[in-house]
Amino acid sequence: MTRSTTDPMTVLTGMYAAEAEYMAAGGHGRASFQLLASFFAPCVVLHQADGLPYGGTWRGHEGMERFFLAMSRTWESFDLLEQHFLAIGETTVVHTRVHARARATGRELTFPILQTITITDGRIGEVHPFYWDTAAIADVCGLPEA
Repeated sequence: MTRSTTDPMTVLTGMYAAEAEYMAAGGHGRASFQLLASFFAPCVVLHQADGLPYGGTWRGHEGMERFFLAMSRTWESFDLLEQHFLAIGETTVVHTRVHARARATGRELTFPILQTITITDGRIGEVHPFYWDTAAIADVCGLPEA
């Protein structure tokens, strides 16, 4: 069975593969955001916890490009070790275990992320990631305590 380009699982696995390729290439300046752009709606909104080095709300393709720039400046590596798609549909829930190395400190951390992702017309429209311990991530990245 061939999945259409609007199938949520196809959209997400494609986006995660493009994200891995973008990060592995070194991110901004070494890889084009165009690898990722087609997976996101023009009005996409990403909500990151304020305590993260890339915290805040990122809007539209320009915002997503700035977000991925911040991610590539923060992490030397960001590997998705395993993913579990807990709900798949217009609202998808994904549990991911990540192993990352901070660019500023060289320190490594393995941590979970739970995301709710809204997909409409084959594109990601909104993302809400939940991190269990944003303070541990900030610490590994060398950020001062809040």
